[in-house]
Amino acid sequence: MTLEIGNKAPNFKALDQNGKERTLEEFSSKKLVIFFYPKDSTPGCTAEACGLRDSYVRFQAQGYEILGVSKDSEKSHKKFIDKYDLPFDLLVDENLRVCKAFGVWGMKKFMGREFMGIIRTTFIVDENGMLEDIITKVKTKEHAAQILKD
Repeated sequence: MTLEIGNKAPNFKALDQNGKERTLEEFSSKKLVIFFYPKDSTPGCTAEACGLRDSYVRFQAQGYEILGVSKDSEKSHKKFIDKYDLPFDLLVDENLRVCKAFGVWGMKKFMGREFMGIIRTTFIVDENGMLEDIITKVKTKEHAAQILKD
């Protein structure tokens, strides 16, 4: 299934870095940025997360909540958050249910090698749970500006 702008965002249920269950319904009546990234503490993922962190006050001023999603463990997420002082939650998707629901688990190429992995993608969900934007060409160092349309 390929999601498109205007579709209803898939509902999800996943644990965050503190073991707390999170769902899409919890964010109803709020705007939500859900960014899928391959791996905690790697250079591109760190640049992306820190850029979102640095613009977090602007996101909040515009009514956005932010969630990151990868298949890393609670422990890994906690370490990533603590090391880079990230102000938003990261969801654990070790079973890939959330990634597959959003269609971001697929074939990737890196240095001539093909493998399955998380395709870096960001979904902007409006207050009614509808997909307002989908960013597939994420620029890790400029991602906040891509979302906030700077």
